[in-house]
This record gives sequence, structure tokens and C-alpha cells, in this order.
Amino acid sequence: MRPIEILLVDDNPADVFLTQEAFSEARLANTLHTAKDGVEALEFLRKQGPFSAVPMPDVILLDLNMPRMNGLELLAILKDDPALRQIPVIVLTTSRAEQDVWRSYDLHANAYIPKPVTAEEFFEVVRTFESFWFVVVALPPHSES
Repeated sequence: MRPIEILLVDDNPADVFLTQEAFSEARLANTLHTAKDGVEALEFLRKQGPFSAVPMPDVILLDLNMPRMNGLELLAILKDDPALRQIPVIVLTTSRAEQDVWRSYDLHANAYIPKPVTAEEFFEVVRTFESFWFVVVALPPHSES
């Protein structure tokens, strides 16, 4: 079985590092790609510039609060694009604002997960995420373009 391709869209280096560490301890083979904002994520997903040879992700982990293009703006673009809308998008953010939760689901996010405060809690969220999204859920196959 090929590794699970994950695109993490987050501008916070500490959160990116923590996510990388949590997934490196994962039980399932995975490759974690990163983008620092929505603009870079779209370049990745559309295989533009330095991303011409990257694989299409099986799932996107999306922070909301980023420069240039925030997570809600990116989510709206993804779910409006027939070539990208089938990729599950999990909002993983520090925001616990009710309007962010509602807006994310209005834009067809597949899940909304507030980032835990401690590293131990974060690792537990990743283990639960991994178990649900990569063992229980059937992800849609995608074609490479």
C-alpha cells in the first residue's frame, strides 16, 4: 500500500514541527507535505512552479489564520474547484470561534478540530485522526494530473 499523502497548510513553524513529529510516530505510512499559506497550497495542488512533480494529497489539514490567503478563502476555492473538491479538508486551527466553525462547515469542510494546547494532547489528536481518517474512512481515489 502506498503512503498516505497529507498536505498541511499552516504558517506557524512550531505547529508544523509538532505535526511533523506526531505523524512521524504514526503507525501508518504517510508523507506529510507542507504549505505556509493558501497561495502556496494552491500552487501545490495545481502542481505549479516547484510543485510540478508532487502527488495529489489524500487529505488536507488546514489552519485558518494565515497571511496572503487564509484557510476560509482557500477552503472556498477548493470546494468550488471540480478537480480539487473531492479531497477531504480537515480544519485544524487554534480558533474556537463559533463563526469559524459554522463558516468552515458552510464551505464544506469535512471536519473541524481545534488545536489542543499541550503537545501530549496534540499527539493524541493525531493518533485519533490517523485511526479515523486512514483506517475507518474510505477516501476517494484520485487520478494524478
